[in-house]
Amino acid sequence: MIGLMQDWPLTIDRILEHARIWHGGREIITQTPDGSTERTTYADLHAKARKISAGLLALGIVPGDRVATLAMNSASHMEAWYGIMGIGAVCHTLNPRLFTEQIVYIINHAQDRVIFVEPAFCQMLDDILLQCPCVEIVIVMGDAKSMAFSRVVRQDELHEGAQEAPPWGGFEESTACGLCYTSGTTGDPKGVLYSHRSNFLHTLYTLQPDALNLSVNDTILPIVPMFHANAWGLAFSAPAVGAKLVLPGPRLDGASIHRLIESEGVTFSAAVPTVWQSLLDHLKSSGSRLGSLRRVVIGGAACPESLIRIFKDDYGVDVIHAWGMTETSPLGTISTTTPELERMDNAQRMSLRLKQGRPPLGIELKLQGDDGVDLPHDGKTFGRLKVKGAVVAASYFQRDSEQILDEAGFFDTGDIATIDPHGYMQITDRAKDVIKSGGEWISSIEIENITMGHPKAAAAAVIGIPHPKWDERPLLLVELRFGESATVMEMRRHLDGKIAKWWTPDDVVFIDELPLGATGKIDKKVLRAQFDDHYFK
Repeated sequence: MIGLMQDWPLTIDRILEHARIWHGGREIITQTPDGSTERTTYADLHAKARKISAGLLALGIVPGDRVATLAMNSASHMEAWYGIMGIGAVCHTLNPRLFTEQIVYIINHAQDRVIFVEPAFCQMLDDILLQCPCVEIVIVMGDAKSMAFSRVVRQDELHEGAQEAPPWGGFEESTACGLCYTSGTTGDPKGVLYSHRSNFLHTLYTLQPDALNLSVNDTILPIVPMFHANAWGLAFSAPAVGAKLVLPGPRLDGASIHRLIESEGVTFSAAVPTVWQSLLDHLKSSGSRLGSLRRVVIGGAACPESLIRIFKDDYGVDVIHAWGMTETSPLGTISTTTPELERMDNAQRMSLRLKQGRPPLGIELKLQGDDGVDLPHDGKTFGRLKVKGAVVAASYFQRDSEQILDEAGFFDTGDIATIDPHGYMQITDRAKDVIKSGGEWISSIEIENITMGHPKAAAAAVIGIPHPKWDERPLLLVELRFGESATVMEMRRHLDGKIAKWWTPDDVVFIDELPLGATGKIDKKVLRAQFDDHYFK
């Protein structure tokens, strides 16, 4: 028997249409490269996005065509997003932080026909387009820069030349919606092809009180880029509830972020730990405060305990620790409180808040050993983290023959984790980064987090170095704060009593600057190559 309910496909165009009707006057603010701000509304953005749809159809774009964007977070970028998705084309977000060789590979692999680009990236794009024969036209989000490429138009020309706006939607909710490539730290980048349904469901996940808990009363600042797993879904979540949206553009330094938060009354934001550390450093040096900010989500890398404490104790801001990946759309788990946690003492509560958290409805997790046997949720047993759900990738774009799910339909995340009896998952390492010493695992992430609690440490990384007796031993690499100096013994003493003695790094190396990858995480691949022959004294 079939239920007698209306057929209402879950397509992304409905999110912006809802915002237009019920929250049309709510503001969207964009910080421009010079630090000024531009203002628009959901109603205006909707109208411009519809004109972009008309312009793309006039250019011959059809459902399923890939249309790329190369831009930071801005209203113009959102116009392009919804204009592309609304007609069933695929919005392919390019990451400008990747090496140019990777960007060329990704454009050609996706077979992008059109690329929207903001002026700051015009030269970068122009330099590689001869290597991308699939690209037919470039659309500049602003003043068109001088480019050698033959077909360049401005985004506002699409607005001006558009005929009657076409209808949006009208296709199956399983239709491809967005394309985002992994950073390709091992091998070529892989394309994750989201559907309208998966993005719509992910939006509903994010709004739950035990997830991001967003509402019309929030002012949302997505610092995480739109090219990084859909700004963790916030480019959909904000219009879904009609929240005021503040888009930071390229200025992500602590002073610029603080100015935006205070001037626009931001209540909620999301970014990787390095961005938040920059903000805290600015607040400390300037003696400034945070007036409106109430919650920040930290993901992309483990969050140091010191950062959580400073935000809460000094500024009254709650830190929400989260985990996810491109393949999970990206929200996989989030570390919000439970009644059991609230009854614990401060030390116990902090130990759980440092974990990556619990999955929302729609995400399934399990731990498995290398032998494929399921492992207990005892908080001690390390295993490969596997995930399953409606917002989890089933295969990679144009790599259908590559099997990425196990027999039960679970995706291996490549993370090593524990899950405790309360259901809190904790990432202890990437599988490729795991340190195995004398047959036992050492959590590099835990050592890094504790090191970050040292007042002189700006950043830390732990890698495994070959050892003749123990197979591998941990090497601690520390980037000190400006003007600070420290000794090896000082760092070791900081770890005493906080980790097992046999976990203590055999050596500590102070490094001027830890290398970062395209998504802002420390690139351990580079560090392993640099210190592979390091001799333990």
